[in-house]
Amino acid sequence: MILTDINLLEGFALLLLGCALMVGLFRLILGPAAPDRLVAADTLGVIATAGLILLAWLLGSALYLDVALVYGVLAFVGVVALARAIEGERS
Repeated sequence: MILTDINLLEGFALLLLGCALMVGLFRLILGPAAPDRLVAADTLGVIATAGLILLAWLLGSALYLDVALVYGVLAFVGVVALARAIEGERS
């Protein structure tokens, strides 16, 4: 499938992912505290994983699903490591 053959619902899903990405970036940049930025980073990881899954569906390639799975796991591990580092600074 060529990306120019996107129907209305697929375009709407891309638009929603783009809006969610902008809101997440806004919170990541302007977050008042480190935990807010950490939650925004986790949210951006989930949005990126969803974007990869949508891309896999639009292109009809299962390779992107494997990439999305690995990226989702690595993003989760990274956020947990950052949360532990932030928690260590408080005690």
